[in-house]
Amino acid sequence: MIFEYRGGAWDLAGRARVVGILNLTPDSFYDGGRYLTREAAVSRLEAMAQEGVDAVDVGAQSTRPGGAAIGPEEEWRRLEHALAPLVAAGSRLGIPLSIDTYHAEVARRALDAGVAIVNDVSGLQADPEMGGVVARAKAGLVLMHSIGAPDALHAPREYRDVAEEVHAFLEERMRFAESHGIPPERIALDPGIGFSKRAEQSVEALHGIPRLLSLGRPVYVGVSRKSFLSSLSDKAPAEDRLAAGLGASLFAFALGARIFRTHDVRETIAALRVFEHVPLESARA
Repeated sequence: MIFEYRGGAWDLAGRARVVGILNLTPDSFYDGGRYLTREAAVSRLEAMAQEGVDAVDVGAQSTRPGGAAIGPEEEWRRLEHALAPLVAAGSRLGIPLSIDTYHAEVARRALDAGVAIVNDVSGLQADPEMGGVVARAKAGLVLMHSIGAPDALHAPREYRDVAEEVHAFLEERMRFAESHGIPPERIALDPGIGFSKRAEQSVEALHGIPRLLSLGRPVYVGVSRKSFLSSLSDKAPAEDRLAAGLGASLFAFALGARIFRTHDVRETIAALRVFEHVPLESARA
């Protein structure tokens, strides 16, 4: 399966891809405040490149539980000073950048600066202009499952069948994206682990990965350091959730996910590379 983005493409039949998280935020749940300066942000991108990252997802709006939504101007103010140097560093190192935003104006400015992928946690619901912005730029697009307004992404929800409802939502969002001129080859689907879901519902969404693959697009998963891991294991704080996140990532890989968004690039790549060398059929035997 191929995932295309502006300026390149990934053949996901060859190996899984890892997208590193770079938050230019003061309040993200794990790394908020660490990379606010231009120098710190570029240094982090360079470090992830050395670890083997395939792309870097840059965000300036925290979507942590309890986080306050900000408007596009404040989001851009947080990004503007660092984005051009990050794009330049990524170009030098062969690392495409992704922008994590649900504001079309922020996406437009980021794409004008050279970003290659838009990661929209609202699945093109929050801003009616986003589909056109992505299509005109010929960018890659990650569509994530979530319910409700951006400031209510973590509100408790009830489902009759989590996997089926996530599938139906992302199928409809994919058709919506296509109607705005975004070809399917440029779309990846994210089941939205931890968004609009309790811990057990997130597990059900992971179990639904094979059903998502029936839509013919790669599945993109972000489980890194998330609170659902703590709920399922030892109530550990975010800084102690590495092992749990790697376990969830390998589970998702076994079910067919091939793009992984993570804070822990080196460890995730190492775990995936080992797992890729173990044919699942022989492991089951």
